[in-house]
Amino acid sequence: MLEPLPNPQLRKLKSQSQRLEPMLKVGKAGLSEGFLKQVNESLAQHELVKIKFENFKDEKKELAPKIAEQTSSHLVHQVGNVIVLYRAKGEFKV
Repeated sequence: MLEPLPNPQLRKLKSQSQRLEPMLKVGKAGLSEGFLKQVNESLAQHELVKIKFENFKDEKKELAPKIAEQTSSHLVHQVGNVIVLYRAKGEFKV
């Protein structure tokens, strides 16, 4: 399990995420292996990724921490049908 981010860093990441458009969408397939691979690739490139829930809106509170856990990332922010994940470059271990 990852250590929690310090509050100043968390505030900075939330601020940066306001300008982002959702890069990925959770659709009919849900948390498929392909979707998680896309999340990992996006995090490796951008560090900060915004994801929108198109489907599974009722389960988003349960799914958001699962996505973060399965991608070794931090759940920075969750508002409405959107979540923001952060993973520093080089932090991912297979």
